[in-house]
Amino acid sequence: MEFLKKNVGVLLICISVIVTGMVLGRSYLSKGKADPKIKVVGMGEESFDSDLIVWNASFSRNDYELKSAYTSLNQDLKALKNYLKTKGVAEKDIIIEAANIEKQYSYNYDDQGNLVSTNFNGYSITQNIKVQSKNVDLVDRVSRQVSELINAGIELNSQAPEYYYTKMADLKLKMIEKATSDARKRAEKIAENGGGSLGNLQQADMGVFQITAENSSEDYAWGGSFNTSSRRKTAHITIRLEYEVN
Repeated sequence: MEFLKKNVGVLLICISVIVTGMVLGRSYLSKGKADPKIKVVGMGEESFDSDLIVWNASFSRNDYELKSAYTSLNQDLKALKNYLKTKGVAEKDIIIEAANIEKQYSYNYDDQGNLVSTNFNGYSITQNIKVQSKNVDLVDRVSRQVSELINAGIELNSQAPEYYYTKMADLKLKMIEKATSDARKRAEKIAENGGGSLGNLQQADMGVFQITAENSSEDYAWGGSFNTSSRRKTAHITIRLEYEVN
């Protein structure tokens, strides 16, 4: 006991040396050997129908008198709104946008290409109208029947409808859940086949959402794609997970 009291400092130093040696030895033996990890990519995919349609159209009137052009334009607008209502389109879904006024000119040039005279050809007023509705079937059908307006003397410039989905936030959560579950299943199978078991999740990275037409060959975009031309769409998302292996 007296010996221990006199040499306690030396004994502590010896113990420290032994422990340090063991730690350094293990560090040396494992040097260059990476901790086993599994990296996997999971895919989430879901097809859905658009629940919102946006249809844009425009028509114009030309006249030398601005007031007369406006009068004709307003008559056309009234006829168009009545037409849409008779087809079942709700008035609240009809959005009248600002009219665009443009002066029309013609130009005369001589043989050398110099401007000789300028003639004023009147005013052109263009009215833009938008129909935005959750009644996708109805508006989709009406947008394909607007040639009937020709009989009313209205030359409507109709654009192709655009289709949207208003529950995108919920859809994204569902897709992330699917992709994460898919990735974990892959990682578990890899670990099992390798004789180990899945450890803690170390890292997770989410890719961008890609929304394309269903059953199409559309290319994915680097920042994510969002198809608006097709009513039926498919959403895609990838999740990259990294796990420890026990």
